[in-house]
Amino acid sequence: MNKLLIIDGLNLVRRIHAVLPDENDITSVQERTLAASKKMLLQHQPTHCIIVWDGNETSWRKTLYNDYKKGRKPMPTALSDGLVNIKATLAENDINSFDAQSEADDVIATIAMKMISNDGEVIIVSTDKGFSQLPSKKLTLWDHFNQQVFDVQQYEKKLGIEQYQMLDFIALAGDSGNKIPGITGIGPKSAADLLNKFRTLANLYRSLDNLGAKQALKLEEGKEMARISYKLAQLQCDIPLNINLKQFRTKPITN
Repeated sequence: MNKLLIIDGLNLVRRIHAVLPDENDITSVQERTLAASKKMLLQHQPTHCIIVWDGNETSWRKTLYNDYKKGRKPMPTALSDGLVNIKATLAENDINSFDAQSEADDVIATIAMKMISNDGEVIIVSTDKGFSQLPSKKLTLWDHFNQQVFDVQQYEKKLGIEQYQMLDFIALAGDSGNKIPGITGIGPKSAADLLNKFRTLANLYRSLDNLGAKQALKLEEGKEMARISYKLAQLQCDIPLNINLKQFRTKPITN
């Protein structure tokens, strides 16, 4: 059975870069990124590996909602300039990259779901909790920095919801990390309570008469923003990609 290791490139590299005392020391970033990639190949023994990088085009999410990811710290110039050499170092070691047009997340989700639909196994390496919305069968989320599988069930328990409610939860409560707004006045606890009672966002909006007047008004006034927030959080799994899995076959790693 094919096993595909998908690495969220910037998620890995930016965290490696952030702990270095000298932000201009891109040679160390190259070396540590290569070492991390080789370690993951050894740990997971995939048949294929691909590192997906964010592109420079404006995301459709930014077009839909201008404040999406507003205020996020920009990539340091030295790291941005050094990405070409980092990718080249990886390629020299038979670890191949793919550049998304804008955000890597949708490309990663598309490749992952395509692989799973063809009875393959997928490991996504990222600390981005947004990938937890993807079906968990044949999919593992790996946190390289904590050296552990991301426990989706534990995350659901922390939020007080079930996996299928993840997008509805963000539609209501938002996601501060990505500047997804949600509904003003509806926090995580309220969102979880509402979804525990009504199960889905659609059921909730069909039942506003069963809520207190103040909460019902918040939900009614925030309905459009809930729709936008849901869409912003939702991973696109059908991005057209002109790639062939054969391009990313790996050689066995033994040390």
